[in-house]
Amino acid sequence: MSVSLVPDRSTSSADADVHAVVHQAAAAHAALMRGHIARYRALMPQTEDFTLMSPFGGEPTRGATVSDERWAEIGRFFKSGRDSTLELVQSYCSADLVVLAVIERTHVAVGNLAAQPWALRVTLVFRRQGDRWLLAHRHADPLAGGIAVDESAALARRAPAVRNVTN
Repeated sequence: MSVSLVPDRSTSSADADVHAVVHQAAAAHAALMRGHIARYRALMPQTEDFTLMSPFGGEPTRGATVSDERWAEIGRFFKSGRDSTLELVQSYCSADLVVLAVIERTHVAVGNLAAQPWALRVTLVFRRQGDRWLLAHRHADPLAGGIAVDESAALARRAPAVRNVTN
């Protein structure tokens, strides 16, 4: 696991909080990509009102509705992750909230697909409860490499993209 951070020139408590949360998120990401769901959950405890917006779309999931069996399914979905990294794009911190905009990268087998590079743009919102930072929201999408407007429109319409291919 590695973390890429913007150079930090101050040592405020907010910076220390962000630093700790970034490293917590990076370790959790690496564990999830190896299918180690128990480790992920230990590293990434969630608020009671946690929301998940999956990179596969669909209705947001509420943490209270995610059973232990559903978590186990999520853990089985990712296999043999390696070279996991977390790139911090931007962070925002207040007394009780930390927001991270990150790029998660790894090489992993996802579902029934062969192992391949996997990159997600992710927004993580953490809320302080006592002396711990709990994950309140996760929103991920697979668009780290960018897509064309027609591809984006096709996704929005839930229709296959039409492409002209020339030799």
